[in-house]
Amino acid sequence: MAEKNSGGDPLFWNKIFGGVLGSALFVMVAAEIGGILYHPSELETAAYVIDVQGGGAGAVEEAPVDLSVLLASADAGKGERVARKCGSCHVFEKGNTQKKTGPNLYGVFGAMAASRDQFDAYSEAMKSYNKPWNAESLFAFLQAPKKYLQDTTMNFAGIKKPEDRANLIAYLASLSDSPTPLQ
Repeated sequence: MAEKNSGGDPLFWNKIFGGVLGSALFVMVAAEIGGILYHPSELETAAYVIDVQGGGAGAVEEAPVDLSVLLASADAGKGERVARKCGSCHVFEKGNTQKKTGPNLYGVFGAMAASRDQFDAYSEAMKSYNKPWNAESLFAFLQAPKKYLQDTTMNFAGIKKPEDRANLIAYLASLSDSPTPLQ
């Protein structure tokens, strides 16, 4: 009958430790041989550029766009679809007093920043902005709100496509009792 390991083999634990150390040594030797046989080469430029918020290393700068050309072809209907991204924090209907994270955006085009009377949770950055929301300021703000207005509390990454921003601006401009022409 086989003897139990509890006391019969005085080298039992030595064999266990030896097996673990031998396995570790084997893995280290295999890794070293793999490093000798395979020589990875570094790429001169990144194969994939990942667009990170805030523009880290390797971020691609957006080519300058002619805003007047974009606005001339902007579609408020498409902008309304883009505005759905904003619907979790904003409302767009005249007189809508529903409390959300952000103010009602009806009539915001052409209005001074932080001027919605029914909304009182503006950040200090937004209160001190003290400029009207026109096509140029909205275009820049909507691309990256925290980059445009650094201490804003608006937690939105932005709208990267210039055409989407122009369409959204056309939609916002149409939300008024007397819509302002974009040009």
